[in-house]
Order: sequence, then C-alpha cells, then structure tokens
Amino acid sequence: MPDSYIIEVNSETAGIVVRGQGGYRFFAASHQFNRLEGQLFRNAREAERAARKLVNGDVREAA
Repeated sequence: MPDSYIIEVNSETAGIVVRGQGGYRFFAASHQFNRLEGQLFRNAREAERAARKLVNGDVREAA
C-alpha cells in the first residue's frame, strides 16, 4: 500500500494523507480544509469522506 495519497474534492486538491503509526494523517492543501489539518484517519477513503462532508457544509460530521 502507498504511504501517501492526494485527496481531491470536486477536482480541487483538499490535501494529502500520509501513513504513520495509527493511520493516515491529513495535511491541508488550502485554508478551506484547515479543519481537517493533523487529524488521523483509519484510511485514505475515510479522509476523503471527511473532506467531502466539509465542502458540502456538514462541518459537524467532518471532524
């Protein structure tokens, strides 16, 4: 499995996730995704879902 993934939402780069101890850590590519900065996810797909929820206005669910 790769150690990092680029997360895109609506053709915009949201950030990257990097595999480390305990999961994948999110690093935001723009201020729009700063709320996810540093969060740990089980996998890249979970991080992508959180970024999509953030864009769709479901901030409560994104964190």
